[in-house]
Amino acid sequence: MQIHEIGGEKKRRKRIGRGGKRGTYSGKGNKGQKARSGAHVNPLFEGGRSSLVERLKKVRGFKSPHPKKSFVKLSDVARMFSAGETVSLDTLLEKRMVSTDALKRGCKVIGSGVLPKNLIFESVLSFSDGAKACIEEHKGLIRESPEEKEA
Repeated sequence: MQIHEIGGEKKRRKRIGRGGKRGTYSGKGNKGQKARSGAHVNPLFEGGRSSLVERLKKVRGFKSPHPKKSFVKLSDVARMFSAGETVSLDTLLEKRMVSTDALKRGCKVIGSGVLPKNLIFESVLSFSDGAKACIEEHKGLIRESPEEKEA
């Protein structure tokens, strides 16, 4: 059997607006733009109100496709970690200091001032100049990760 041998009648398309046995309005309903001959309504037209496309233009603000890193204050790190602990993205996530977005975007330690404990920071984190100086001043350590040594 081939495709042209498959039986079944094709349903004829309903040709509206031709008069005949279709009543007064010939299958087009009552008056209006779509009842007229040659009618075409833009599919985006929403009856005179601003269409979705037009409304989206008016929405203010900007969402960057490259969002910024998460930030953690040095004072918060000092409060949450005890002396000698390692501060990395994983430990910051465990202590709920950053969200899971930080895994994709990265995390930056900011702030200056007093860091009363000597903490070990992973170099996966980035640091502001003030934070880096404060860590080094208070005998903290910024440890290079094994991936960075290979590169």
